[in-house]
Amino acid sequence: MTQPTSHHANGPAAAGEPGSRPRNQAAWLDGPFAALTVRPAPYTAPDPDEIVIRNRAIAVNPLDEIKQATGNLMYRWLPYPSVLGEDVAGEVVEVGSAVTRFSVGDRVLAYVVGMEKGRNHQPEGGFQLYSVARAMLAAPLPESLSFEQAAVLPLAVSTAASALFQSDQLGLRHPVPVPPAEAAPAGGREAVVVWGGSTSVGSNAIQLARAAGYEVVTTASPHNHDVVRRLGASHVFDYASPTAVRDIAAVLAGVTVAGVFAAGTGSAEPAVAVAIATGATRVSLASPSVSLGGLPQRRGPSRALLRVGVGMIGGNVALQVRCRRRGIRARFVWGSSLMTNEVGPMLWQRFLPAALADGRYLAAPAPHVVGLGLDQVQPALAALRRGVSARKLVVTL
Repeated sequence: MTQPTSHHANGPAAAGEPGSRPRNQAAWLDGPFAALTVRPAPYTAPDPDEIVIRNRAIAVNPLDEIKQATGNLMYRWLPYPSVLGEDVAGEVVEVGSAVTRFSVGDRVLAYVVGMEKGRNHQPEGGFQLYSVARAMLAAPLPESLSFEQAAVLPLAVSTAASALFQSDQLGLRHPVPVPPAEAAPAGGREAVVVWGGSTSVGSNAIQLARAAGYEVVTTASPHNHDVVRRLGASHVFDYASPTAVRDIAAVLAGVTVAGVFAAGTGSAEPAVAVAIATGATRVSLASPSVSLGGLPQRRGPSRALLRVGVGMIGGNVALQVRCRRRGIRARFVWGSSLMTNEVGPMLWQRFLPAALADGRYLAAPAPHVVGLGLDQVQPALAALRRGVSARKLVVTL
């Protein structure tokens, strides 16, 4: 990425700001535990395989809140000041010289990866007016979907796809462009279990697994059972029920369980228990065993930090020992890993555009708009820290 010195025909000048760079603003994280501050930010032109998006809606994720609330516990490589955020939807204002899928003015959603290692951190952050996105991690947005609806998808759908389809994760067959009933394998029933189906990642995992022809069994709070059924789950159980694992195993008796996906905090242990009970040999983990939400937002050691650290390390060691004894492979998934393998192009170029256009894929969970403007990102993060169920917090720009 380079700072622009002039604009070509398909650049910002063609997007309605002739003769001048767009004036960018961002919600900056100036240091560990700091509140976000809105102020000007550089506008960056795209590299050949990138696009620039004028964001119209952005969503907040637990990763953003955790980074702000825990200092350098995660994403230690990010410099300060930083621009967080991964989920954006808006209009293309500039395209790189090698990009053929998009033109200026196109409505798009995109997964921006400025928080990842080796990226151009500020330009590729989401919490700003103009974000640089890799064209391979963007998809056209049909008129039937609003920017607010689209913004709930990018990180969650990427994480779910990485967990389900990467060969080092569950390694499922990829979705096919036919209705799920027709895509079902002729050799017998195959199922995927998603523990935490009403979470952002779980909502997408249900749909992706169904699109690939698998039966989906999931868990959720009782008030979200109808929500996950609408997404394609054939059976849903209360994750808090003491018999949930046994009930899942009973409904899947005689069914080949292709894998188990743990999609929410505290889901790792029951997901492994399901794998043991159903004979599954692969488990993908999207969240740690313990919550990071209760950590104090300040520098220095604390009892809470020590407790969480011991819980994370000890819990993971115990879990891996249990899995190894049972012949189960359990691995944590990182959403951006699809940038480096075949799952990224499959999802963002071949599957998602068509599935969104014909209504086969739903933007889930539902967006909840916190407010208008970058100054509303901090209240959105605070609301996320307090807890959100079966919805995604979105800020419009």
